[in-house]
Amino acid sequence: MNKREFKDKVYTELSKIVKAMANPHRLEIIDLLAQGQFSVEQIAKNTGLSIANTSQHLQNLKNAKLVKINRNGNFINYSLASESMYSTMVSLRELGMTFNAEVEKVISDFRSGQGGDMQAIDVDTLATMLENDEVILLDVRPEEEYKRGHIHKALSTPIEKLGNSLKNFPKRKMLVAYCRGPFCVYADEAVAMLTKNGYNAIRLDEGFPEWALKGYPIEKTEVS
Repeated sequence: MNKREFKDKVYTELSKIVKAMANPHRLEIIDLLAQGQFSVEQIAKNTGLSIANTSQHLQNLKNAKLVKINRNGNFINYSLASESMYSTMVSLRELGMTFNAEVEKVISDFRSGQGGDMQAIDVDTLATMLENDEVILLDVRPEEEYKRGHIHKALSTPIEKLGNSLKNFPKRKMLVAYCRGPFCVYADEAVAMLTKNGYNAIRLDEGFPEWALKGYPIEKTEVS
């Protein structure tokens, strides 16, 4: 093998990974799988895709060795191949937000529509605020995802149950809502609801996976 053949082969193999990720639905699936393993049906429900289309996207990701299958009896779940897979996703997202102004515009337009200029804090700021007991932290993801892993000191408050939980939160203290990541809208919906009801609320700009990637403390209540 000469030098040219060597480079062609290496870059061809690397391009297969990029090609597998170069689809908006597959990027969303990767984002979702950062929360843990899911079945095809669960992924389809969360992404708004048909089961057939979801299966096809998962097969593409599996062929590129970006996701793996986990079998439990008759049940089949999918998960990310490794933690480094999500680190790559985070780097890709940051690259897009830095060099593609349209991404920031879409986020800004959406959040403006949720009730104005929505404030957000990053994970480092949240870590300091939690240590100083300055905030109450709400995990507004589905309860199953909370049990798989959540930011320490977070209260499980699924978005669909938030309205019934408002009476449990003091208005004198800041509330921080977080969900799956920067593009997860549960936190936006939570902040809009809390603010409308007179609470001082902001969202975490990132989500549970970014917190965990930085090595901050997490807690788990395994799903049986």
